Amino acid sequence: MKPHFRRPAGQRRYKRMFVIVAEGTVTEQEYFQLLNNESIIHIKCLRNRTNLNPKDALLRVREHISKESLRKTDEAWVVVDRDSWAKEHLAALHSWAQSRSNYGFALSNPKFEFWLLLHFEDAKGVVTSEQCSKQLTKHLPDYNKHVDARKFTDERIKAATERAKKRDNPSCTDWPRNTGTTVYKLVEKILESGKK
Repeated sequence: MKPHFRRPAGQRRYKRMFVIVAEGTVTEQEYFQLLNNESIIHIKCLRNRTNLNPKDALLRVREHISKESLRKTDEAWVVVDRDSWAKEHLAALHSWAQSRSNYGFALSNPKFEFWLLLHFEDAKGVVTSEQCSKQLTKHLPDYNKHVDARKFTDERIKAATERAKKRDNPSCTDWPRNTGTTVYKLVEKILESGKK
């Protein structure tokens, strides 16, 4: 059995932790680590061996929360792509996120790369997964699921947040039915926490 890590009593802990379970095994993990600032916030992406469907992602985050309780200031998020997942699975994620104020659900339609694309342009006319990939390679010619930190500057992250927010108007109450992403909601919370 793996030893359970306990921080020694009296040692200062970061102000806020974000536990993120993402569908993908590479891109999302690397992207969120760019935002990690362990002196103020800590982003803990739970690693996956294989891509998770929404049902498995929800199971993974629930298991983690039951083992490692969250403080009131900590948050737990599930990040998935729209793909062709059943509406019942997405509805279960949305319902879970609504059950507590420090739970969240972010979805990218058609996929997480749409969020990456918004760092470079407003993605007008991009609807399908294929269009998204093609357009992204115009900005990241060598893109292979890995995130090059040099390409995702603070300015670009802020621009992506503004572009996503503009597309999400009026703000969707559950998840984007059309092309769009609610990842900006998580990123805004992370960036705001990093300022405190």
